[in-house]
Amino acid sequence: MRIVFLGAPGSGKGTQAKRLEADRNIPQISTGDMLRAAVAAGTRFGQQARDIMDAGQLVSDDIMLGIISERLAEPDAEEGFILDGFPRTEKQAQDLEDLLDQLGKPLDAVIQMDVDFDILSKRLTGRRTCSLTGKLLNIHFSTQEELDACTDAGGELIQRDDDNAETIANRLDVYRQQTEPLIEYYRSRDRLKTVDADGSMDEVYERLLAVL
Repeated sequence: MRIVFLGAPGSGKGTQAKRLEADRNIPQISTGDMLRAAVAAGTRFGQQARDIMDAGQLVSDDIMLGIISERLAEPDAEEGFILDGFPRTEKQAQDLEDLLDQLGKPLDAVIQMDVDFDILSKRLTGRRTCSLTGKLLNIHFSTQEELDACTDAGGELIQRDDDNAETIANRLDVYRQQTEPLIEYYRSRDRLKTVDADGSMDEVYERLLAVL
């Protein structure tokens, strides 16, 4: 099973990809994790990426594709993979398609985690971490009892610096402009499967399994 997960920030694609990874024994390949691992291992493309990042520049699509190629050659990806965080643009999608054709590993499906943008905004701006337990809560969706359990015990509900409304709006806007066009790109290639990602983690996972 070879899958790409698409979804805006806060859609839960990383959470569901990890769950699918555990159930199906195929690796979830996050772009950020893969880049850091390649740099740490000093692979051919990882070393190129390190030099570019040390110079304060962005890693090019060509190098990212090289790193993906290296990662997909590892034994645990023999039976499939879940790509999370790549592609983000139509150009990247076209390049990925060419690469996977060369490797003889074409995609089986592209999973779109579909959530209303108002809900996404509340998921992200409402995130809080209990300073005592580290538990992730949400002022919009957690129960009052869960929130009170932290504060009544003397803890604080801490918001990440990048979870403010302005930053979240910018992240969602970038997704709209750059990545949302991929929905139609993959639909036209009969690869797209849409999952209603509003609901509990278990409910969403059941819907994901149903479309797969």
